[in-house]
Amino acid sequence: MKILHVDYDRLRSYGVNRISWAEKMRYGLIRNNHYVRSFSDRDVAAFEAPLGIRELGKKKADKRFLEAAAGLDPDLIIIGHSDIISLESIRIIKQRAPHCVVVHCNCDPLFVPSNSDRIAAYATVVDAVFVTTGLRDLRRYESRGARLYYIPNPVEPAVEVLDNSAKVKSELPIDLLFCSNATNFTERLEVVKTIKDAVDGEMNFKTYGSFGEAPIWGKDYDRALSETRMALNLNRQEGDDWYTSDRMAQLGGNGVLQFAHSSGRFDEFIPAETLVYFDDAQDLVAKIREFHHDDDKRRDWAGRAREFFQREFTSALYASYIIEAATMQPFSHDYVWAQNINPDGSDK
Repeated sequence: MKILHVDYDRLRSYGVNRISWAEKMRYGLIRNNHYVRSFSDRDVAAFEAPLGIRELGKKKADKRFLEAAAGLDPDLIIIGHSDIISLESIRIIKQRAPHCVVVHCNCDPLFVPSNSDRIAAYATVVDAVFVTTGLRDLRRYESRGARLYYIPNPVEPAVEVLDNSAKVKSELPIDLLFCSNATNFTERLEVVKTIKDAVDGEMNFKTYGSFGEAPIWGKDYDRALSETRMALNLNRQEGDDWYTSDRMAQLGGNGVLQFAHSSGRFDEFIPAETLVYFDDAQDLVAKIREFHHDDDKRRDWAGRAREFFQREFTSALYASYIIEAATMQPFSHDYVWAQNINPDGSDK
């Protein structure tokens, strides 16, 4: 299959940022023997703009997208978090090439208004929308026309290469980790502060990006992960069905024990004794202490999680699922996150 993949490749970051979910999907598509051509919309906008000012190049980038689609004649177009590709351009492509399936993939939360608006808008013109939020919350967009699907964040075996569950406590100097630099639409730092105060002097808790500690990216983030026993998987807001950031895949795939809020309901498809669920800050502190003082239990749960994520959340399976759902083919795998849905988007 020929695929045109639209997302932001960050060509001018020169390797500082860590691999994104979109890049992982591209690896999975290629590993599954599809031909993928990348269209980095924001980079193109900057290249086409006077003085490299991206905002001034958006209309030109949208036109270049049409040129790329015409030149490739793809069977499938996957559009990520774009505020450049216009709805009108998608309509033009679907008129010119009725055989081409167009989908939108979105890994940002619904509680960010601009992202919810993006999903709602794309759902009026694309064939299917894939979001890292469960169907119970995605139903708000079902009248827009597109089929709706849940997707997890993928694990890429070439990227998630660690196995911290195989290391003992003395080999991992960071007892607990939380990395973030996002402060909009969240009060999670209150929870982090409660934990920080509670375990001060008891364990090494690194909070990169918060409380005066500088944020870390790229190889510095990878180095921190390689030294970490346990980590917090805290979303900016909790309670959305099956929603999490890409921390879940990064931590799970690397054998780092993670703590996640119970309101996400991940126990519906992730096995027991893998993730540690908590209800509130006090419950979280108690469970952190429990695993901190029982390293064999930490290693056991983290090892179970790593085996599951490396087996069931791979970028290749992720890519296969998106292709099969987008084209309404029978599922080739018993995807753990798709137990409640058919390939055509209908409920089981």
